[in-house]
Parts: sequence; C-alpha cells; structure tokens
Amino acid sequence: MRVGVLTGTGTYSLSGAGDARAETVGTGFGDVHVTRLEEGEVEVLHISRHEAGHHRLSNQVAHRANIAALIELEADAVVAVTVCGAVDPTVPLGSLIVFDDLHFLANRLADGTLCTLYDQPGDPLRGHWIYEAPFAESLRQALLAGCREAGIPARDSGCYGHVDGPRFNTRAEIRSLAAAGVTAVSQTAGPETVLAGEAEIPYALLGYATDYANGVKDVPTPVEELLRLIHASGEVFSSVLDRALPLIAHAALSPPGVIYRFE
Repeated sequence: MRVGVLTGTGTYSLSGAGDARAETVGTGFGDVHVTRLEEGEVEVLHISRHEAGHHRLSNQVAHRANIAALIELEADAVVAVTVCGAVDPTVPLGSLIVFDDLHFLANRLADGTLCTLYDQPGDPLRGHWIYEAPFAESLRQALLAGCREAGIPARDSGCYGHVDGPRFNTRAEIRSLAAAGVTAVSQTAGPETVLAGEAEIPYALLGYATDYANGVKDVPTPVEELLRLIHASGEVFSSVLDRALPLIAHAALSPPGVIYRFE
C-alpha cells in the first residue's frame, strides 16, 4: 500500500528518512520533490509542503502539483499534518486534533484561481464532489488510534479553518471563524482536502495546537512558546504516524462522498 504523507511547518522530514529515496515527479502543475520510505507494509510518499528550509511560504505551496504527484504515484490514501492556531479556547496547547469538518469558503488557491483539478472544459473527469464530511473516516480512526498508542492527547473531531497567509489573523477575523464553529486554523490544508477529494483519494488531517489565535485568550501566546511548540511538533507527528501508518495498511479505505460526473 502507498500512503502519501504531507507535512508542514516544523516537519521537513520523517523518521526513517535515512533509508529514503528522493525523486522528482513531474506534473502538469510543476515538479514535486517526493521522498519514498518503507514503514512496515506501507510505502510512504512524503511531500514537505514548504520544502527544506521552509523554501515556500504558505502562499507559495504548490497544492495542485502535490496532489497530482500523488495521483501519478498511485497513492492509496493521504494523511496530512499541520501546526495550527486554536480558535476554541478549550483546546490545550501541545495537543492534537483529528479534524472531521472543513471551513474553506473561498475555495481558492493562493493565486486567486478556484481550487479544483477540473480547469479544462470537457475534461472527462470533471464533476461535482458531493459528500457528508470531507475527511475519510477510516483514516481518522487510524490517526486517533495512533495518538492513543503514542500516549498523546487528541480531540476526536473538530472543524479545520483554512485561512490565507502568510500573515496571521486579526481578532475580528478569528471571532467570525469562532462563530462558524472553527476549532483551529492554519494556512495550507484547505486546498489539499478539496483536491484529494476530487481525486477520490481518501484523506485525513491531524493538527497540533501551537498557539491561541488572536483574541482567543486574554493574554496572547508568547511568540517564544509558539516557536517552542512548532519545534516540538515534528517529534509528536512522527510518533503518531509511526503507529498510525501500519494500521492504515489494514484499514477499509474509501474516499468520502462521490464525484458526480457528466460522461
């Protein structure tokens, strides 16, 4: 089984990367650097969204290329991780969230174009993605089990809010997201959720709370604490993924929803 793993700020490589094989995958949306490594029965296809050294800011992440590369490599599933700012004040910093809903109203990529793989009229794959929930439940359960085995507190369910970067959000913006039921925010996972859905690849998202978003607490999270938790997130994510990936090998995988096509 092949599982794509998308990582973000603070996680630029995975444990076991010493035995990894790096390659460049060409797509119609650009080249993507992919690292292959074995995790038990799973072949991991790792993509660092920001690339080594945080080469790409959130507004420069090549979402369509990343998902197109995983399609090209025939990934059976995708799990993604992200550090995030807590909008719900009951989320403890340093804890994990296995999201089950998405707030991404703009549905646009950073360059302003609509977030979709269907950009050509007459594309035989074109269609509407129709679903109850955007994340694959079997993958969510594998991530939750991985969190339990790793002994790391995790919230089962939560709404991921995609926000545009690279700046952080104002208090007013966070209040509007809180009113919509958003649990935590970051700047990258909205597009890849949608694109994986259109590609009919099961996808799940794991968040790690590194700070409270603007106005959530009376006293802002110190920048030093934010940076400390970002640095700590890589080890936490690796610990969970090491335990979750073998479970995914035996999970009953299916993409959420259906694609209503016209041909």
